[in-house]
Amino acid sequence: MAEPLPVCYLNGEYLPLAAARISPFDRAFLYGDAVYEVMPVYGGRGFRFPHHCERLARSLAGIRMEDPHPRAEWRAILGTLIERNGGGDCYVYWQVSRGAPLGRTHAPLPTLPRTVFAFCAPLPAPAPATLERGIACVTAVDTRWARCDIKSTALLANVLLRQLSVDAGAAETLLLRDGELTEASASAVHVVRDGALCMPPNSPRILEGTTRGAVVDLALRAGIPCREAPVTEAQLRAADEVWISAATREVQAVTSLDGRPVSTGRPGPLWRRVYDAFQQHKRELAGTPW
Repeated sequence: MAEPLPVCYLNGEYLPLAAARISPFDRAFLYGDAVYEVMPVYGGRGFRFPHHCERLARSLAGIRMEDPHPRAEWRAILGTLIERNGGGDCYVYWQVSRGAPLGRTHAPLPTLPRTVFAFCAPLPAPAPATLERGIACVTAVDTRWARCDIKSTALLANVLLRQLSVDAGAAETLLLRDGELTEASASAVHVVRDGALCMPPNSPRILEGTTRGAVVDLALRAGIPCREAPVTEAQLRAADEVWISAATREVQAVTSLDGRPVSTGRPGPLWRRVYDAFQQHKRELAGTPW
């Protein structure tokens, strides 16, 4: 992953990232008491910005915090940050923590000025080999907490699960709970069976993915049936195609799972249709308001 771009936003100021300072008593630091969003930016234009704002508001409500900014203010804050970092293709990360009391206490939840932080970083481009051959993934038991629908900064379980794929020389870890697919350590998972795109239904077990939503919209536009339904481990392993999607990955074909090929072991035809539709969609959005 490339280094972040030089300008960040912190509590109303745009400043060099190296100069940003946050109290060691900030509750994000002590407790992970914060939520965040990651949005891809194409040609200086935020992608699915309203969806990201809606998910941020849901995550904040889930931890009993109000959104510190209406959508128009978020648009101004993030738009200015993107411009000050040169625009173009990048991603923007923004985080809201409960704030920094003088001291440490679990409860009651304090009423404090929120800590709002944001930065940009270059958007990773897929390697040609990834597009040609797909990616390898591994599976693991989903050991995360029971509110995965909240995009919390408390990501230790995700980090440890993601490390399993690194240890195996793979790209991502797909998660199983009670014999069913949930998602991946930092991605949504899509399964193609009998010509239809299947995803586990949104629930507290998974994060409602904004890129997953874009993939579904584009698949429907391409005439591919889509349905939300539980996906068993057996169905995952016998799938015609498996994809992952995320803000910094777009949509990628999984061609190996736990060392065994997925179907033919090559990216499938439906993935190619949706990947191409994604690239066309980005071109269509160029220059339009966000």
